[in-house]
Amino acid sequence: MQPITLDPLPDTVILQAGQSLRTALDPATWLEVLEGRAQLVSPPSWFGDTVFTVKSPLADGDVHRLERGGWIELSALTPVRLRVHAPQQAPAPAARPAEPRPVMRLVRLLTGT
Repeated sequence: MQPITLDPLPDTVILQAGQSLRTALDPATWLEVLEGRAQLVSPPSWFGDTVFTVKSPLADGDVHRLERGGWIELSALTPVRLRVHAPQQAPAPAARPAEPRPVMRLVRLLTGT
């Protein structure tokens, strides 16, 4: 069966037995298996000149945290329902309002207002 690739990934993913999901995830993303059994293939890593991946079995109630971001493959061994918990994003810094005219910026700098 052809793997499914989703972008953006929904909060809850449902796979039937034999289905696979390939998707890119950020570092510190948590995968929580709500029901079923699956096999997770980690993002590729390098060890010297060799590329390798780690295969992790996941079962009901398991939670897996991705240390590194990258492309994963999740294969359902039985019907699977899992939740994806994205890492918390830092709030964006507030942007300063742009001066309407460069002359006004100069006046503010000269007057100290």
